[in-house]
Amino acid sequence: GGRGRSPWRGRRPVTARGGGRRVGGEPVTDMSGQRKCPDCGSSEIVEDSHYAQNQLVCADCGFILTEGLLTTTYTDEEHLQEVTYSRSTGQNEQLSRCVQRGIGRVRDLCKVLQLPSLFEDTAVAYYQQAIKHPVFRLVSLEKKEMLVGCCVFVTCRQHNWPLTMGSVCLLLYAEKELFAKTYLCFLKELALDVPALSLVDLVKTHVGSFKLFPNSSSVPSKFVEDKEKLVARTVQVVELASETWLVTGRHPIPIVTAAAYLAWQSLCPAGRLTCTLSQFCKLACIDLPPPAHLRLKELHNILLRMASELSWLQVLKVSKKNVAKHIADLLQHRRLLLQTAFRTGDSAAEECLGDSAAAPLQTIDTETDETSLAGEKRKCSSERPPLLPPCLLNPKKKLRTSVPCSELSVTGDEPILDSEIEQYLRTPEEKERFSKAQACL
Repeated sequence: GGRGRSPWRGRRPVTARGGGRRVGGEPVTDMSGQRKCPDCGSSEIVEDSHYAQNQLVCADCGFILTEGLLTTTYTDEEHLQEVTYSRSTGQNEQLSRCVQRGIGRVRDLCKVLQLPSLFEDTAVAYYQQAIKHPVFRLVSLEKKEMLVGCCVFVTCRQHNWPLTMGSVCLLLYAEKELFAKTYLCFLKELALDVPALSLVDLVKTHVGSFKLFPNSSSVPSKFVEDKEKLVARTVQVVELASETWLVTGRHPIPIVTAAAYLAWQSLCPAGRLTCTLSQFCKLACIDLPPPAHLRLKELHNILLRMASELSWLQVLKVSKKNVAKHIADLLQHRRLLLQTAFRTGDSAAEECLGDSAAAPLQTIDTETDETSLAGEKRKCSSERPPLLPPCLLNPKKKLRTSVPCSELSVTGDEPILDSEIEQYLRTPEEKERFSKAQACL
C-alpha cells in the first residue's frame, strides 16, 4: 500500500492492520514534551496491541514508531532473551538445523574464551564457509565439533590472540591428534594463512591463568607473587631455554611451566625452594604436563653450567636445590656466561694445552709426552661438551651401523641351494595357468 488514508483516523486502535504500515524509529518529542510522528509530524500517537505485543503507531499515516518484542526460538525462550519483530521474520530459515547448531557452538566457544565480538563474527564466517565445502559437508559429528574449534583457533591466531591448540582441545574434550589433522585439512582446503604464535604472548597467557596473584584468596601469603614480575622473569627464563636449544621441537607448555616455577622460586627464595613442581602446579590450579619434570631437569643443568662460571658462586655449593636463588645474577650476565660455559671441546682443549705448555719443562720421552697431551685433551673435551640440542646429546635411538659392501654385493650368479630349488620350479597347475594367461595376451 501507499500513504493513503490511515485506518486509525476517527476510531480506537484495533489489532487489525491496514495499508501504509511502515516500520520506523523512535518518536520525536517537541519542546512541550508531546510525541510526534517522525514521518508525517502528527501528534496522534496511539498504542496498539499486536499479538499481545505493545507498539506505538501513528493514527494518521500508520507509521510504526516502536516495535513490539517477539520470542521466536526455544533457545531464546530458555534464556529469556527477547528478539525484535523485524528480526523474527525467519531470516535463518535458509540455514539447516545442523549449520545453526554449529554456529551456536562457535558463539558459545567464543563466549567461554571471552573473545571480542569481531572474533566471533569472523569465526562464524569461517564456519559457514567450511561447512559448505565438499570435504566437510558429510563428515562425522566429531569432526564437525573439531571444525568449530578450528574456526575459533584460526581466528585467534590471525588476530594475534594467544591461544594454544591444547586449550581448545581441553574445552572441546577432543583428541589432539584428530584435532591437528582436522586443523591442517581446514587450512589446506580454505587456503588460509595463519601466522605463528609468539612465544612471549604464550607465556603471558599461560602465566596469567595462574592463581598465585594478590586477588587469589586461597593461596597463602608467602606464595603470592606479583603478576608483572612473574611474567617478566618467566619470559627471561624461556628466552634462556630458547638460546640453549631446549625449545626446539618441544611442546611449549611444559617448558613455560618449568620456567614459571623457577621464576616463582627466584623472586622470593625463602619458603619456596622446598616447594616441588607438583605442589607449585596445585597452588597455581593448573595441570602438570608430564614432560615438565624433564624440562626442569634440563633447565637446572643449564643454570648449574652457567653458575660454575661466576666467580662469587664458585665458592658456594650451588646445586639443583638452591640454584634458583641465583637466577637473577645468572640472567643479568646471560650472554657472557653462555659464551664461556658452552665453548666447544676443541677450544677448551687448546686452552688446557696452553696452560700445560706454560708449566716448567720436563725432560720426558716423545711418546710419553704425546700420550699425556692426548689424555689431557680428551679430559678437557669431556669437561666442556659443545652446545647441542638435547636430541643429539642424549639420542633415544641407536645409530645404525654401516653394513659392509661385501655383504650387500649380489651378482646373481650365486648357486641355488637344494632346499630352495622347489621355489623356482613350476607345478603343473602353474604351468597351465601360465599358458592360459599367455594365450589371453
